[in-house]
Amino acid sequence: MSSTILIVDDEPVQQRLLENAVQKLGYKTLLAGSGAEALEHLNDQNSDNISLVILDIVMPDLDGMAVLEKLRQAGSKVPVIVQTSQGGIDIVVSAMRAGAIDFIVKPLSPERLRVSVQTALKLGALEGELNRIKHVTSGTLSFDDMIASSEPMARVINLGNRAAQSNIPILIEGESGVGKEVIARAIQGSSARKSRPFVTVNCGAIPENLVESILFGHEKGAFTGASDKHTGKFLEADGGTLFLDEVSELPLDAQVKLLRAIQEGEVEPVGAKGSVSVDIRLISATNKNLIDRVKEGSFREDLYYRLNVFPIWLPPLRERLSDIPALARHFMARFITEEGRRHIGAIKPSALELLMAYDWPGNIRQLENAVFRAVILCDDTELTIDHFPQIAAHLPEFEPSGSLELPAFNLMPFEQENSNYEQQIQQRAEQLVPSLAANTPTPQVQHYAGGANHFALVPMLDDDGNPRSLEQLESDQIRFTIDHHKGRMTKVARSLGIGRSTLYRKLKELGLEPGSEKDAAE
Repeated sequence: MSSTILIVDDEPVQQRLLENAVQKLGYKTLLAGSGAEALEHLNDQNSDNISLVILDIVMPDLDGMAVLEKLRQAGSKVPVIVQTSQGGIDIVVSAMRAGAIDFIVKPLSPERLRVSVQTALKLGALEGELNRIKHVTSGTLSFDDMIASSEPMARVINLGNRAAQSNIPILIEGESGVGKEVIARAIQGSSARKSRPFVTVNCGAIPENLVESILFGHEKGAFTGASDKHTGKFLEADGGTLFLDEVSELPLDAQVKLLRAIQEGEVEPVGAKGSVSVDIRLISATNKNLIDRVKEGSFREDLYYRLNVFPIWLPPLRERLSDIPALARHFMARFITEEGRRHIGAIKPSALELLMAYDWPGNIRQLENAVFRAVILCDDTELTIDHFPQIAAHLPEFEPSGSLELPAFNLMPFEQENSNYEQQIQQRAEQLVPSLAANTPTPQVQHYAGGANHFALVPMLDDDGNPRSLEQLESDQIRFTIDHHKGRMTKVARSLGIGRSTLYRKLKELGLEPGSEKDAAE
């Protein structure tokens, strides 16, 4: 369940140090020793598994800035944290203008790394939600925007992509709340009709005497109360997609007229003297078994075969439980932002286990409402089982196993509003490089000079405000010296005033195996 983080660094020792630190935070890692190798990973068919990139700026051949530029040109949405031992404010500003969302200076403080990674993952979640909203509004929502990685949903997405390449009529079947309209919008957004009208009709909510008028329109004075001409849903959807939700609820009289409109490709508004041609993509949906309705005589068999040309069955949430953590995170990001609950930064694994143990008769819509209620109830920094009382009430014997892990994510550090974006970049850069924004260090941080624009931040206090141990400070000093000398272990040992054997012993205690190519060449 952990996020995968791509670590890009050409120094083998520094790469292993960072890999070790990232894995201790509970994340999976993927390694790249050059900018070109990083781009290969990000262009791979499995690149969707990469949630974050930690990118070294200074590399031979294709450096970090060039990688950022290529990612921007490719439209990549993966958040990027840049790292370097050269911490000039001009480098920070340039990197953030190129698309980086955070900047860390070597040697890395474990706490600084944790905050940066969690911030970046949260920003990625919020940006993904914003993109989905934009795509829904513009009619360009596609299957790439969908939050679904389970095997049952992979089959649905495969069918949806195939159906999108033609104008074949589609029938989406599934329980209430499984997301049938989302699939319909994704089909349109993946087709040649994207950005064209997407018109939804809830057939179960139309009064029987108004079905014909709402679907096909009417002329002024066509019946009592028709004081104006009305354009029906078929004409509104002309050139785009008409989505008939709960089509099984249509009365039999309306079914006859719907069948004719589909067969002839034209509609006749009530009171009109002739028919009007329409060009629509028809997608229908139902939470009932239409073939049973046909047997009962409440749904026309000929209409059924007209609608059911390309059926897609959408599985209930209880059959795709592995999607729940990502969906919960998606809803959290949305409601935290919408409701201004920015103090919330995580959901406990035990709470996710509870959500995955429930059957969800209301499916995704019910999960969405449960997360919404939990966000409103939460006054702490993370959602727990206590914030899902209605779900917990259905599972009185539930006990978390402790085997599920999903790292927390924090709110983005700043809002990228177009009006003052440049000013915010500068302010953020000054926050990231405090020694360049102020002459005096804070009492909790010691600044080490290492040449022009080369410094490191070593926290003197731990998370609880207590002085850090000599072992922790020594670890930071060794990491910094390794980076400063580009992994040349002889120089590292000489600078630290210890023998090479002592240095290798200390590295082993840190869980590292040096073996740098540069070291071997010395």
